[in-house]
Amino acid sequence: MSKLLSRSSLRGALLLSAALVGATAGVPAPAHAAAPSAPTTQPAPASFGSWGVDLEGRDLSVKPGNDFFRYANGTYLDHLQIPADMTSYGPFNALAELSRTRVQGILNDLSAHPVENPRSIEEKLGTFYASYMDEAAVESLGTRPLKEDLDAIRAIKTPSDLAALTGSCPGNFQFSPFSLGINPDAKDPTRYALNLDQAGLGLPDRDYYLKPEFASKKKAYQAYVEKALTLADWPEPAKAATAIVTFETRLAKAHWARETLRDPQKTYNPMTVADLAKNAPGFEWSIWLSAAGLPEQGLDKRVLIVGEPSAITEEARVVADTDMDTLRAWLAAHLVENATSYLPDRFEQARFALTKSLTGQPSLPARWKRGVQATSSAMGMALGKVYVQRYFPPENRTTMQKLTTDLKDAFRVRLRNNTWMSPATKQAALRKLENFEIQVGYPNKWRDYASLDVHKGDVYGNARNGVAYEWRYWLARLDQPVDRDEWDMTPQTVNAYNNPLFDQVVFPAAILQPPFFNPKADMAVNYGAIGGVIGHEMTHSFDDEGRQFDEHGRLHDWWTKEDAARFQKLADRLGAQFDAFEVLPGVHVNGKLTMGENIADLGGLTLALDAYHAALKGKPAPELDGLTGDQRVFLGWAQVWREKLREETIRRLVVTDPHSPPQARVNMPMHNIDAWYDAWKVQPTDKLYLAPDQRVKIW
Repeated sequence: MSKLLSRSSLRGALLLSAALVGATAGVPAPAHAAAPSAPTTQPAPASFGSWGVDLEGRDLSVKPGNDFFRYANGTYLDHLQIPADMTSYGPFNALAELSRTRVQGILNDLSAHPVENPRSIEEKLGTFYASYMDEAAVESLGTRPLKEDLDAIRAIKTPSDLAALTGSCPGNFQFSPFSLGINPDAKDPTRYALNLDQAGLGLPDRDYYLKPEFASKKKAYQAYVEKALTLADWPEPAKAATAIVTFETRLAKAHWARETLRDPQKTYNPMTVADLAKNAPGFEWSIWLSAAGLPEQGLDKRVLIVGEPSAITEEARVVADTDMDTLRAWLAAHLVENATSYLPDRFEQARFALTKSLTGQPSLPARWKRGVQATSSAMGMALGKVYVQRYFPPENRTTMQKLTTDLKDAFRVRLRNNTWMSPATKQAALRKLENFEIQVGYPNKWRDYASLDVHKGDVYGNARNGVAYEWRYWLARLDQPVDRDEWDMTPQTVNAYNNPLFDQVVFPAAILQPPFFNPKADMAVNYGAIGGVIGHEMTHSFDDEGRQFDEHGRLHDWWTKEDAARFQKLADRLGAQFDAFEVLPGVHVNGKLTMGENIADLGGLTLALDAYHAALKGKPAPELDGLTGDQRVFLGWAQVWREKLREETIRRLVVTDPHSPPQARVNMPMHNIDAWYDAWKVQPTDKLYLAPDQRVKIW
């Protein structure tokens, strides 16, 4: 999503962005090429009744205590068809589609009169989009835009050449076996640090290379690599594709598993560039970093935070041990993949064949969606400014700020009454909560895109300039004080996130719509929906990762050993519940990978219920359509997660996504909350019933 805090804060996001990638994964074929995409039918707009819940969407044949997700959403899901150009559909997708449509309207207005060399941000947005949408011009250019970058790959002869080219990749479409980022230092979040991480794979995760159940996906990937090289006129593409997959499999064996990457202590390994060269020999690190734009003076003494030391060492060895023909072909294949959206349709058709295999998505989406995504990637905050002006009423920000205060108050009460923390740790937790910062709708200041060059008709160049602009933006931050107003997401993004290094949560404008936030809804529904989301993001500061950061955002152990042990025991019990959850026959949720999100869901829903009770100010809750206030809180939460996913997408996300599947995000938190049993008269004979001593209460 963003270079900033990509390692930490985005794990605190409400919904991993990858779950929405399928919505914009390709473009339809032009009339003169392959057959066009099948038309897609969007689901009818959701109806949330007179007070915020789709009562008709429930399945009343199901007991709430047996499957609350099904009880709350079953009829709706039975009639829901996932659009052919998407991998899933639910409230996130519906609002993302609304956001895309709104942004399309903005861009249609701005692109009516593109100019040769735009200067204003409005001209740049309009010209960028208009150029992208001129598909005939893209087709006429063919592979010419690739020539310069492919020639640079062909010119690689030595390890120094390889380091120089791959080092430049943060600012262009080239590729690298390692990832370089600029983020606030986890142990001193007032300053920026360089982060070095494992990279180099084309499939979603190391498991796709190493586990037999993904053999067909690995085969589809090899077929795609061969096709990409063929389209780029690379010699012996079949032979090269075999060598590339073998090479990436060796890299995959070196990679750390995603569960391990969730430990911020294990992934914080500072070392100088000189030490890195000693620990990971065989790669020209100084050349690589210089090519990325780092000053050469004093480079050996500059410190990097290495995320996966053993993986970096082994990757360097594998690269040094691989023949140059394979490495050049590997870089060419990934150059093509990175640039595919800006090349003729035959490139996109080839990539979509792989997308279809990995996700089950039947059809490519419309080209305008790709245009919206491309323009947003280059100038997302500029679009966000216009989006907010048009679509985010000021009163929504005010109301949301009030709700966040209510949830913070509820968290304060819950921390004070915590029974398993020692007084010292409890006081530190309360200090962290008091320092908690909440930003709503849009950032406090907007980006300046004056240095971004856009030219009419140069689709490939414009997109590459956007990548270069983004990297220059972060390079300029290095050695400067950290800007706490920097956002990881644009306002038009349907999501929310927790930034542990800032002790901060952010709620972009686009998520503040029904069913998450509904000004016309009953108070209980809003507390269950957006209140649960707010509580979820707040709880991330106290999940198994977030709890390791103190009130100043520093990675710092502020817990007693006894309290940490008690927390871990509770977390392990919750994890075991999710390990037992079968999402498909023989496919279980990974309780360790999803631990942080599961703790946040449980905490978020618990806080939402507490905040709702506090908001009643001692008055009894009214009944609506025979439903109590507590029942409506639970329905509000369940309605947020009424999502359907394709089977291949589920299999992918179980391996790659730190979020549990929708059914688990409803049923599992609820059956740990005592009030849910009272609200729905859940009995020991019901499938979701847990004995009181088996219910996990963390926050």
